[in-house]
Amino acid sequence: LVLAGIFSMYFHMTLSYVGQLLDELSILWTLAVAYSFWYPRVYFPRCIKSRKHFFWLSGTTTVISTLMSFIKPAFNAYVLNCIAFHLLYLTWCELKKCDDKRVHRTAAGMVVCWVLAISSWISDRWLCGLWQAINFPYLHSFWHVLIAMSLLYCCPLVIYFHVNYEMPSFKPKLGYWPSDSWPIVVPYVTLEEPHKQC
Repeated sequence: LVLAGIFSMYFHMTLSYVGQLLDELSILWTLAVAYSFWYPRVYFPRCIKSRKHFFWLSGTTTVISTLMSFIKPAFNAYVLNCIAFHLLYLTWCELKKCDDKRVHRTAAGMVVCWVLAISSWISDRWLCGLWQAINFPYLHSFWHVLIAMSLLYCCPLVIYFHVNYEMPSFKPKLGYWPSDSWPIVVPYVTLEEPHKQC
């Protein structure tokens, strides 16, 4: 994540092709690492039998996507958005099985931020001339802030789902900082060890 931040800063300072590749590829590799560690086994393809095999699948896919980005740089935006849609689908599947209001609230925060972020990105990309004509060139910066907020909600959700499947001796619980009553919060996961019955 630190490298993604540094490369994003470098790209936006230079607006160079190399900066763009570093920015997008650092995000792609960060997501690949997160997928490799936290993606629930229950959703693995049938041909994948272990986490180690899933590491290889994630790594191979990421290397191919990286090489494709040098051939066709616009490919990265589509790969990253496909990952976002897949995360939304995973969340929807898990929400159907879960009745915890905190999980649903965190998912709603993630989706709202993501919809606003992708709307800003698409509007900035497709209606650039309009925004320049009215002297409002800020939508790309809104995209960065909103997608960061969306990931702030997404990461604890994915970790929550991961703990449910991979660490059955613990019960995950979502908490909010600074307080439950605030409209915008920073969610985090706590692990409660259930009482063992003799």
